[in-house]
Amino acid sequence: MKKLQIIALGISLLALAACSKKSDNAVVSVPQIQIGKAIPNTGVLPAGSYKGTLLANQTYTVGGDITINAGDTLLIQKGVKINMTNGANFIVNGDLISLGTSSSPVTITDPRRTKVPGTSVLGQDSAYVGGWGGIYAGPTSKLVVLKWTHLDFGGAALKALPFTGANSLKVGAQYILYFTNPNGVFIMEDSWMYGSPDDATRFYGGYYNIMRNTMEKCGSNGGDGFNAKGSAVGNMAYNLIIGGATNGTKTASDGTTAGECQFTMYNNTYVNDGFRNNGVYGARSGSVEIENNSRALVYNNLIVNCDFGVRIAGGPAGAKVYLADTTLVTNGSVLFPQTKYGYNFYYADAASIADQFVPTNVAQQVVTHPQSTDIPNMAAFLGVNYTFGLVYDGSSLVGKNNPMFTNFPLPATAGSWVTQCSVDGYNFRLQSGSPAAGKGTTTAFQPITTGIPLDANFGSSGITPPGQDIGCYQLNGTGNQH
Repeated sequence: MKKLQIIALGISLLALAACSKKSDNAVVSVPQIQIGKAIPNTGVLPAGSYKGTLLANQTYTVGGDITINAGDTLLIQKGVKINMTNGANFIVNGDLISLGTSSSPVTITDPRRTKVPGTSVLGQDSAYVGGWGGIYAGPTSKLVVLKWTHLDFGGAALKALPFTGANSLKVGAQYILYFTNPNGVFIMEDSWMYGSPDDATRFYGGYYNIMRNTMEKCGSNGGDGFNAKGSAVGNMAYNLIIGGATNGTKTASDGTTAGECQFTMYNNTYVNDGFRNNGVYGARSGSVEIENNSRALVYNNLIVNCDFGVRIAGGPAGAKVYLADTTLVTNGSVLFPQTKYGYNFYYADAASIADQFVPTNVAQQVVTHPQSTDIPNMAAFLGVNYTFGLVYDGSSLVGKNNPMFTNFPLPATAGSWVTQCSVDGYNFRLQSGSPAAGKGTTTAFQPITTGIPLDANFGSSGITPPGQDIGCYQLNGTGNQH
């Protein structure tokens, strides 16, 4: 184990261990830690191998790829700002730990770029271009932890392959987060992503807790938000995803023979997603996508003015997008026996959006069944004779069931769901009278805990269970903390 230097006094290791066992939404205050030697900020950090600690509240400038060798750890303390230049990346063959706090987050950014609120147009907004590179964790990386960390303006194209044995990683890739160790752990909690030219994330294998994050403007003319592939398993919950090009959260088992991709996706809020994808498969974009022999539990999600609702892909094996795993398995070979979904809430300001609350075959073959627990009740609306995949008229649902955000204009101005892609000054918390309040399920499923360590520094700060209010913000103050 790595040698830890406890900077705060009077805190015992037993107390720290006790704090790490919490599995609720509380953000535990822990003593600052340091691993190895401190890295000074006396000049531009050149490309090379690094280990040790970036010190709290310091600003560092990086001039080339930062490589963490297998067996080494780079730890980033709270309040650190890292200005990435020359399209630099983090190449993680060891462990990367970023420990921001709510009052002193870590920021990794391209110093040439600034966030622009309001209308966002492809070709005019630098968020979609890619400034610095990304965090690429290879097959020997055992642990990546990002807590209260801003990842802004990433996605510069890879100039060379950073390691061998990576799934679908090519020169020119423009991901911000990439992880590919089937035995590794990836934790992203209470963090932010702003801007990307392609998929913001690609995950191939390993164990994940992706919880209470905010994602804005991800994908230029294509690209998913949290995109899990291979044998990756874990949770995607309490995330706010606004203005994504394609899907907000996605699973697909392609890229591995090690096992199925399995995730819970619950209590997320998706706003204005799915309208910038102009590719061949762009007509399947929107909120949630389950495809290619993967399985998922999809509950309690708030989906507002997104191109498509929860989409369970159909189609023949061997196609680019093929059938999700909807079979019932009772032999214990999977983490949960069957793909299931329900208690999801939909709102639309256009008939073209309401027509896809239950996705149809206009894009590709689907097997999404209307659910009586959804709002609106799509099983009742479509009737017992509806055949999933067929086109229907949802125009009477337009403007119904306004979720009553604290501060966001609904009904929205026509077409604004294409160009309002960032949070800005809006507040997506629910008002007390919201029809989404108290309509979630807390008993139909439980989050995945397999393989996810609970630790204030080297694991999850807490796997927040399903919330009774639909969406990422809970009226009792739990859920997303941004």
